[in-house]
Amino acid sequence: MGMVGNYLRVSKEEFEEYMQESSKLEDRVYSEDNLEDKNLMDVDKAWEGIFFLLTGASLSNIEDAKEPLSLILNATELDPEQDMGYGPALYNTVEQVKAISAEMNKISEEDLKKKFHPEKMMELQIYPNMWDRGEEELEYLIDYYSILKEFYNTAAKEQQAVLFFIS
Repeated sequence: MGMVGNYLRVSKEEFEEYMQESSKLEDRVYSEDNLEDKNLMDVDKAWEGIFFLLTGASLSNIEDAKEPLSLILNATELDPEQDMGYGPALYNTVEQVKAISAEMNKISEEDLKKKFHPEKMMELQIYPNMWDRGEEELEYLIDYYSILKEFYNTAAKEQQAVLFFIS
């Protein structure tokens, strides 16, 4: 199965509720009744690859990544005691979401292609460490980046915070 990156758009009210009681987030995400949450999406195993294309960094050197794009993975923990599968959920505030969205809108598909360096990604052990297999990996990242960009644009437009977790 592997580690899948998940993003959830939430209203300010929902965000405050999850800040107060993080177990409500777990209930929402993992409820069998909630299989069709339009505010929840995943980027499969592309999450660290997208992060690399946007920042040039990996989880091992995440501190080198610059804001606001670094915030898609280098964000604040919702509850350090929480475990959403592979650790706690992270969050972007509404203001951070707007900044991330604005930066993503400046990046073209061609920009991403120029930043795709399979050898460097393998050296940094960017999850899932399969980047040297050919052009389909680049297309995989671009496809999920496009979905993530639209997701952040919607969140910015709707004044929503974004939560990220790995399951």
